[in-house]
Amino acid sequence: GRMVAGRDSVVLPVPVEAVRPPPASASFPVAQLSPLVTSNEEFYRIDTALSVPRIDLSSWTLRVHGMVDRPYEITFDELLDMDMVERYVTLSCVSNEVGGMLVDNAKWLGVPLREMLDRAGVQDGAGQVVGRAEGFTVGFPTEAVYDGRDALVAVGMNDEPLPFEHGFPARLVVAGLYGYVSATKWLTDIELTTWEAFDAYWVPRGWSKEGPVKTQSRIDTPRNGSSLRPEPRAIAGVAWAPNVGIQRVEVQIDDGDWMDAELAEALDRDTWRQWMLPWTPTEGEHLIRVRATDASGYTQTQEVARPAPNGATGWHTIGVSVGA
Repeated sequence: GRMVAGRDSVVLPVPVEAVRPPPASASFPVAQLSPLVTSNEEFYRIDTALSVPRIDLSSWTLRVHGMVDRPYEITFDELLDMDMVERYVTLSCVSNEVGGMLVDNAKWLGVPLREMLDRAGVQDGAGQVVGRAEGFTVGFPTEAVYDGRDALVAVGMNDEPLPFEHGFPARLVVAGLYGYVSATKWLTDIELTTWEAFDAYWVPRGWSKEGPVKTQSRIDTPRNGSSLRPEPRAIAGVAWAPNVGIQRVEVQIDDGDWMDAELAEALDRDTWRQWMLPWTPTEGEHLIRVRATDASGYTQTQEVARPAPNGATGWHTIGVSVGA
């Protein structure tokens, strides 16, 4: 095992399944476009904790219990000794507004949640996985662990141990579910229970019990309200439908026809995709809209909905003025 004192001394294991570095074709060289992989420093944060918990690794354990045949508890050393995989997964917050910044993409290192649960032996009727940290709980359908999506107990983020702000020493990462139902940071406890038995932290506070991420797209450049010159440039941004994938992005300028944007290569279905459309603006005021179609064939609805109770909808729309 690896004796651990604090985060500085953690040596992450080599994954049994590594991801390839993103190819150049997965990014467009456009200024102000969100990078394909978000740095740990830039990755968004939404915490219920007022201060970031500093976990004492010598006493930290992860407990797996509830409706299982073989409940167990492991130390951080024992967790690091399990087989790890790397996955790129885009996470988004359910409170993200259309066009908002509460969505980011990172490379995660962790143990597939399926292996953690199989070791315990999930019993029939255990329809909900509950993840706990101090004062916070999430709950999501057990089937999400077994339907082929990426679901990890993550210990690494972009080739380093999880930053304290992002859940050190361990957190849950579940592709395609909003963070409030899946992404427990500072994870200490996984309980298997029935779907009816328990409502996680945000559910009594008015949010939906199930939180699948809605297919969304965002214009990163030009910025809303900006003044542009009438010279060739790009309209560009990102689109995401984690666990499904993006297959098409369309842009509309003023009342013109919807135009297909060029898509960068997808890392996989769990990550956002960059998109770009060359544009030579004419003088005057312009409105630009974007909509994405995911791999299931669903196109974003124009209907505007607030984030509560289960995620915002609508087309991200910006206005720019073009001077002489």
